Amino acid sequence: MSDPSGFHRLTVAAVEPLTDDSVAITFDVPAELAEVFCFQPGQHLTLRRVVEGEDLRRTYSVCASALTGPLRVGVKRLDGGVVSGWLVDELRAGEVLEVLPPAGRFGPALSPDNRKRYGLIAAGSGVTPMVAIAATALELEPQSEVVLILGNRTSRDVMFLEDLADLKDRFQTRFQLLHVLSREEQESELLSGRLDRARLSRLLQSLVPVESIDSWYLCGPFGMVTEAREVLTEAGATDVHVELFHADAPPPRPPRPAGEAGEATVTAVLHGRTSTLSMSKDGKVLDAVLAVRADAPYACRGGVCGTCRARVLEGEIEMETNYALEPDELAAGVFLTCQAHPVTDSLRLEFL
Repeated sequence: MSDPSGFHRLTVAAVEPLTDDSVAITFDVPAELAEVFCFQPGQHLTLRRVVEGEDLRRTYSVCASALTGPLRVGVKRLDGGVVSGWLVDELRAGEVLEVLPPAGRFGPALSPDNRKRYGLIAAGSGVTPMVAIAATALELEPQSEVVLILGNRTSRDVMFLEDLADLKDRFQTRFQLLHVLSREEQESELLSGRLDRARLSRLLQSLVPVESIDSWYLCGPFGMVTEAREVLTEAGATDVHVELFHADAPPPRPPRPAGEAGEATVTAVLHGRTSTLSMSKDGKVLDAVLAVRADAPYACRGGVCGTCRARVLEGEIEMETNYALEPDELAAGVFLTCQAHPVTDSLRLEFL
């Protein structure tokens, strides 16, 4: 069952504790929605909870093999998190959640004929999409290998510890797993400490040469991901993909000088229907579209998740920030409506 905004009501099949502050939530997908909720490794789901009339949406990565796993997401409780705290502490099997179909382009394009080596770097809950990427790649591509460098405080904080151990047992020669623990001493000094720029550089030099990896995927806190991308780029890596779960809001955009703002006519194509509206050039495209189309997709509204992406068909926009789009998407005219302002007097876009 779905509503005009595209959400479907799915029954929770299981809530599995992973650590003291995280769980895995498995959904029961009815046969008639199997195609709608077919996912690719690295994609995420948007969950909705309405609290005192406020529509709260959060994205969580799918954490299961796209070949053999159920539809499952990992959730870690955030300090003060209204949605994450409720999901971790109160949600039970049998309850119903409102869920958008899988979205996102973070994962690799996999094929049984591929012979590649994938490098995954994650910290904390950033491991969630890596579980899906690693499991699917190892199962679908018998000639490929996966290396996962995973940072946490202690072994008790490692989400999906058993899942990763199972993958290591099943694919001993093709899956290299390196746990880096900042508050728990290990046998190797190299793996004991914070996964920062210096430690990552040493790991790459001694255990995972950058030139041995075809594609890199990074997920975790903003600082770790930024440092890891810089280290990889400096070492010569060219195929690096990034996903963030959270980033601090950018500083407010200064208003345009008087006389330069004006109005723009926006035509939005969404779910096969076209809507035309007028908005201030100082406003954000998503906000204006939502005023006339409740089915416009969004989640974080911070330029992180990419749920609200659209393509420019006519006109020009400018974005305040972008943490979700790849260079090829930007080159193709794809933008984040939650971060975009019209530049031209008319703008035509299509939601993806």
